[in-house]
Amino acid sequence: MKIQFEANQDYQLDAIKSVVEVFNGQPLAKGQYEVDLTGMVGGFLSELGTGNQLLLEDWQILKNVQAIQEENKISPIDELKGMHFSIDMETGTGKTYVYLRTIHELHQKYGFTKFIIVVPSVAIREGVLKNLEITQDHFQTIFGKQPLDYWVYDSSRVSLLRQFASSKELQIMVINIDAFNKKDNNIIHKENDKLSGRKPIEFIQATNPILIIDEPQNMESKQAKDAIQSLNPLCTLRYSATHRKLYNQLYRLGPVQAYDMKLVKKIEVDSVLDDPDFNQPFIAVESIKATKTKITAKVKMDIQEKNGPKRKSISISKNGTDLYEISNERTMYKGFVVDYIDAGSGYIAFTNGVSLNEGQTIGGQTDELMKVQIYETVKEHLEKELRIRQKRPEGRRLKVLSLFFIDKVSNYTEDDGKIRLWFIDAYEELSFKPRYKDLNLPTVEKVHNGYFATDTKGKAKDTRGNTKADDEAYQLIMKDKERLLSLEEPLRFIFSHSALREGWDNPNVFQICTLNETKSELKKRQEIGRGLRLPVDETGNRIFDDHINRLTIIANENYEDFATSLQTEIEEETGEVFNKERINNKRERKKVNLIPKWRDHTEFVELWERIKYKTRYSVHYDSNDLIVRAATAIRQMPKVEKTKIYTRKASFGITKDGISNKMLAINEASIDYKITNIPDILSYIQKETELTRKTIAVILKKSNRLADIWQNPQQFLDQVTKAIRITMQKMMVEGIKYEKISGDEYEMRLFEENEIEGYISRMVSVEGSIYDALEYDSEVEKKFAEELDQREDIKFFLKLPRWFTVDTPLGKYNPDWAIVRQRVGEEAKLYLVAETKSTLDETKLRESENDKIECGKAHFNVLEEVTFKKVTAAEQV
Repeated sequence: MKIQFEANQDYQLDAIKSVVEVFNGQPLAKGQYEVDLTGMVGGFLSELGTGNQLLLEDWQILKNVQAIQEENKISPIDELKGMHFSIDMETGTGKTYVYLRTIHELHQKYGFTKFIIVVPSVAIREGVLKNLEITQDHFQTIFGKQPLDYWVYDSSRVSLLRQFASSKELQIMVINIDAFNKKDNNIIHKENDKLSGRKPIEFIQATNPILIIDEPQNMESKQAKDAIQSLNPLCTLRYSATHRKLYNQLYRLGPVQAYDMKLVKKIEVDSVLDDPDFNQPFIAVESIKATKTKITAKVKMDIQEKNGPKRKSISISKNGTDLYEISNERTMYKGFVVDYIDAGSGYIAFTNGVSLNEGQTIGGQTDELMKVQIYETVKEHLEKELRIRQKRPEGRRLKVLSLFFIDKVSNYTEDDGKIRLWFIDAYEELSFKPRYKDLNLPTVEKVHNGYFATDTKGKAKDTRGNTKADDEAYQLIMKDKERLLSLEEPLRFIFSHSALREGWDNPNVFQICTLNETKSELKKRQEIGRGLRLPVDETGNRIFDDHINRLTIIANENYEDFATSLQTEIEEETGEVFNKERINNKRERKKVNLIPKWRDHTEFVELWERIKYKTRYSVHYDSNDLIVRAATAIRQMPKVEKTKIYTRKASFGITKDGISNKMLAINEASIDYKITNIPDILSYIQKETELTRKTIAVILKKSNRLADIWQNPQQFLDQVTKAIRITMQKMMVEGIKYEKISGDEYEMRLFEENEIEGYISRMVSVEGSIYDALEYDSEVEKKFAEELDQREDIKFFLKLPRWFTVDTPLGKYNPDWAIVRQRVGEEAKLYLVAETKSTLDETKLRESENDKIECGKAHFNVLEEVTFKKVTAAEQV
């Protein structure tokens, strides 16, 4: 099975465009519309090879960045802080796809050929390589079969760097930060006979590469920063969901935005908890840490309080500490006196002979909890398979996967491992139930497997996730990524070490279960990140069904604690307030029910008979009007600046801290050169706008700005194209006309076929609709529904389902509300469709949002007795 990639997702195109437009004004690549300026070319040739060359000055880059930030609603910077640029994208939204496509865009448009992807770990490296492999055909469809080499830097094959430097074709090298930081044993910094006595790094430096920094928050140390600068990059493009520091930020798609845009799965938590047994001593060793002056063990135990015993965490740093005294003399703790704490081996010993390792517990029900977690995970998995089988037609089915994180590998890999045996028992019990008979489930031997690092004898072992021993495990699970999605492959349940935290995910992971001796110490964002991506069906296409797209975390902690931890992490890492209501309690999921005899509801039927029709649109605009408006837009565009040359005079000094410099003077002057090769202006603009050459020629002539082409050809083309596109889109919306399609309408049966299921925390009970409750997406919608439900003049209202859409040139539009209003004492009824927004100020909404709403208004205008209105509150209805 092959994953299909969507080429036209707006948020991804926006992220790509945000980087490409940093270089607006850079001459175009050969073979397209290159501007050939005397003495200046798009790349350069040196004795070591060919490299990227930037022909823009800092002030031009700054202007471009400010314009991008304005468009993306990011506070514009006052000055350019180096050639480092941050792109912020939430986990699961296609960050790797975005930067790989950005590489192709930069190569095709500007002719840049040398790119290096810098990664912090083996796991992320393997993920990048897998993405390079599976996107190759997709990118060839978009960009043509342009020659491309991608490979991993290997210190034992440094001679490949000569090929990297000398090739004129697109080169993508993937390298781990540890391979080129300033360590004495790094071969990349040593002179090499195979490279004519050169240091390998010199061949990289000579190419002036564009660096893609994947997960840059892991590379913020001084050593890492110095290593990155040592590659002599043209610029660094830094992609992450959890930036520690932002550099000239270009784009932001945060967790709240991604969740609200339904770009990732909904998150729900299934908590498996126990009631404390206060009849026996409970001791859980949570951590043991050593500093220069003391060793401290963090221990959870039962403390006697006024209203009874309470389980608390305490810190112990002294030998001789008596747990009987600390517990306020609970009898069962007699004899538990600390003998010593061993930080090296990670255990605490008591004078009664009992010793506990870090993570170990006595007196609790850890095994019982884990056993129930496994059972609940298998049950949830089978329920998901059953639900999907009922909802998805043959040919569009999808595979369901469950992921188990375990902290002790032997608990699964050994034949008598307790986790293995519990899973087998749970699966065999559940799979034979009549409820799951139609799933035709495979035998237990075929449905589960583990991915673990191994030792020299091939035996699985516990690891930290960043060792050489993890290589094999990561490579294996990466290699199997697509196979795991195939319905022909019976493997459904994946067991892995808790070190598998980043660099791997699978879109069809729907359940994640963390099996630890103590509460999971995994970062919540790392944990859910393995399964946030939207799933794919058996054809490899993404699924956008809200009722299917749910990630269930089976946790050994309560829902409130999990939600609080996740919220805290997001606020600390992003500064963004992430409402806990976005994390759902799986046990509070419910279906929204249609009321009895809903088909006979008078107001609903009257309303539905007016709005059920489908329409087709056509776009009408006057060519002469387009010419006039586009010419005006071009006339009003910013001044096209000549390229400038700067001279900088500085004094240098050599000190024990390195080379210091002091700027003495800066001079600037416009370049006085003769344009030797103007690009084919009409062809370029025609390709970008699809207007005729004649229309483009008239627009340019009427704009009176054509002479600006001699100032800076590329900047002129970029600004003109943008001005024409904006004008065309606005006129398309203004000139759109709809007509009803005879015999084509939405049928009432769709309300029964498309069940609505959500969470109690995101629902509001109502009486004035055909449903007993409504699922809301925002506080604005919740308040709107509650106020409508209380009004005497509102006879009926309906939150229009997601399948009710209107076609527009900008994509599908799903209006919010359909309402029937009847003033008290009057017979006439008003039938209207409302769009709820937090503001009516169009400047605070995206242009595409406003345009889709305008198209929706035009659609409802052709339906009889239906009014369309944009509102922020129920009082405006």
